[in-house]
Amino acid sequence: MITKRIIPCLDVKNGRVVKGVNFEGLNDVSSPVELAGFYSECGADELVFYDITASAEGRSLFTDILKRAAAEIFIPLTVGGGINTVDDFDRVLKCGADKVSVNSGAIKNPSLIHEAAKKYGDQCVVLSVDVKRVDGRFTVFARGGRDNTGMDAIEWIKKCVADGAGEIVVNSIDTDGVKQGFDLEMLEAVCDAVSIPVIASGGVGCIDDFTKLFKALPKVDAGLAASIFHFGEVSIKDLKNTLRSEGINVRL
Repeated sequence: MITKRIIPCLDVKNGRVVKGVNFEGLNDVSSPVELAGFYSECGADELVFYDITASAEGRSLFTDILKRAAAEIFIPLTVGGGINTVDDFDRVLKCGADKVSVNSGAIKNPSLIHEAAKKYGDQCVVLSVDVKRVDGRFTVFARGGRDNTGMDAIEWIKKCVADGAGEIVVNSIDTDGVKQGFDLEMLEAVCDAVSIPVIASGGVGCIDDFTKLFKALPKVDAGLAASIFHFGEVSIKDLKNTLRSEGINVRL
């Protein structure tokens, strides 16, 4: 049985971890360096580091904070934000990232995923998709959820997987920060469309939301969350113990 992964997410703005609701109203949380070390020690399977304003501000990802955070952890690290070229992949990998997450950069440059996968391998390329329902249709948004691309999310995901993306993070803008549970309908549509690992993101509010996710959608490989971990509402140890008691395979 495949082990399900629990992944905290650090949304970083101006060198600090922040969190909002529906991608808006960002509040300061903590130092990404301190949080990275904490999660590495308390049982997280991986860590995601997003420079959430890099694309919107048209700049490269902050590498100084990233280097310091990477030095604190002993688990796989995925990094995203302002990834627009293969050189950007190279830069963050040299800072200590194991995988690189691309979102707006792939929308602007449709050949980016293919080029990066060819150079670094599919396992290194993570497609991060910000999805929101528009007129009942799953639609791709860019620049941290600011811009409606008009693209059908499922078709976009299938194209990126064909180009070489090795993993997908599905960010539901509709449920982000709302704490009412993962967007199971959206995630099911993605799982039915692809055969690579799918990471669920957006909406988790309690341990039971993870249990419901993995039981309802066995194809989902991992659950990603931010605020419930950052604010101590759920500990990763308690979460994993509960999942194991529910028959869900996790690394303790």
